[in-house]
Amino acid sequence: MNHPKLSGLVDEWLPNATIEELQAAMESGDITAKELVLMYLHRISQYNKKGPGLNAVLEINPDAVFIAEALDLERERSGSRGPLHGIPILLKDNIDTGDNMHTSAGSLALEHHVAAEDSAVASQLRAAGAVILGKTNMTEWANFMTEKMPNGYSSRGGQVLNPYGPGQFDVGGSSSGSGSAVAAGFAVAAIGTETSGSILSPASSNSVVGIKPTVGLISRRGIIPIFFSQDTAGPMTRTVTDAAIVLSALTETDERDSATLTNPNPGISYTSFLLKEGLNGMRIGVARDPYFTYFSDEEVLIMEEAIASLRENGAEVLGSVDIPFAKETWDYHTLFYEFKPSLNAYLRGTSSSVPIKSLKDLIAFNEKDSSKMLKHRQTVLEESEKHSGTLTEEEYILSRERDLYRSRVAGLDAVMKEHQLDAILTPNNFGAGIPAKAGYPSITVPGGYTKEGKPVGVTFTARAFEESTLIQIAYGYEQATKHRRAPILQKKEVKS
Repeated sequence: MNHPKLSGLVDEWLPNATIEELQAAMESGDITAKELVLMYLHRISQYNKKGPGLNAVLEINPDAVFIAEALDLERERSGSRGPLHGIPILLKDNIDTGDNMHTSAGSLALEHHVAAEDSAVASQLRAAGAVILGKTNMTEWANFMTEKMPNGYSSRGGQVLNPYGPGQFDVGGSSSGSGSAVAAGFAVAAIGTETSGSILSPASSNSVVGIKPTVGLISRRGIIPIFFSQDTAGPMTRTVTDAAIVLSALTETDERDSATLTNPNPGISYTSFLLKEGLNGMRIGVARDPYFTYFSDEEVLIMEEAIASLRENGAEVLGSVDIPFAKETWDYHTLFYEFKPSLNAYLRGTSSSVPIKSLKDLIAFNEKDSSKMLKHRQTVLEESEKHSGTLTEEEYILSRERDLYRSRVAGLDAVMKEHQLDAILTPNNFGAGIPAKAGYPSITVPGGYTKEGKPVGVTFTARAFEESTLIQIAYGYEQATKHRRAPILQKKEVKS
């Protein structure tokens, strides 16, 4: 970087700087939002395609510098809008922005699609003063395209790599680009989306904080969907404080998304729950079986150390609780039935320049250039197309009823009531499926690293709209342990 004032900051200060630190630097006049954008862009230029070739950022907002300059001028004239004023944030490539950027869900089928308007997420971020820096790569169609799709792969963007071990460690999916980018210091925050594990997986894999909110806390409008019942966006950051700041900017009620009308406390500030002694009196149950069996002995030891830290800092931890139905096979009929009508509804709203107007069109498009589009086949898309798209089938209705009963009433609600729990602890994203079915919130926090340097995440889950409890627990744990360390990025290219 040619700017003498900024060149030393890009690799030394920027990768670990928090939102509060960035905001303080702008308030003091040490840097401007424009300079901040330029620093992040320079870092992306050095490590996204060059060096380790993380491939986390898919597209840059061509107006980012101008937006930052305008926010700098606004700060001079009338002051800051709040904690996100001038802060660059990346969005997953399935979140609409009504500007010059594309929204493609990682698919070449939508590589020319430009949304007509902002998603609710993008609109709220802009209103808070954030600079939407660009779009992150992702697992194509949010990993609802085929069985055994590699995490982080898309036909439009290629393969995302994990900055802690490019080509060695799994990057997680499907918000892989968001997790990798935040870990690598390409932005202070990114927005991911989750249907089941798609925020928690890359957050734990890339040693960042990820919040998968209650379905309905954040509007789903303007996000390429998978599943009406489970989809949600959420923040991915390097600290719990930053995650709370971003989440607080995204919880406005949206009359165009009925799920947000179920939120009993819209617009609250989650930063008020950042209590250093937040673990005191919290009652946490550890769901070991079957989740701990997915870990190596070394990773299990890291989880045991996390449990010990919780106890040492005031939490009452039940060493083993059983989540009902956790070891049983869950069907995915609801996903296959809901994907077709939800995707078709989104595609019908795209412009005339996008020829793909239905799931059927998408399947046909992929088949025309199978060598490029079907590297890993499209079995899930084909299975979804077999259904009517009306959601009238008995199999769907019974499956949806069963999912809600087993995940909520007889599942998480039951075990938390029985043991009087504030939260349930699981490793990485292994326990994501049941809270995903319930639409309940979870948060992942860095829990340490193996001897090889592979990140391990500690995940807490609570009941609907109890994000405040999760943030309090996660912040208390984070402050007591401070496990996270930045990845060391090499200028030399690493072959995947």
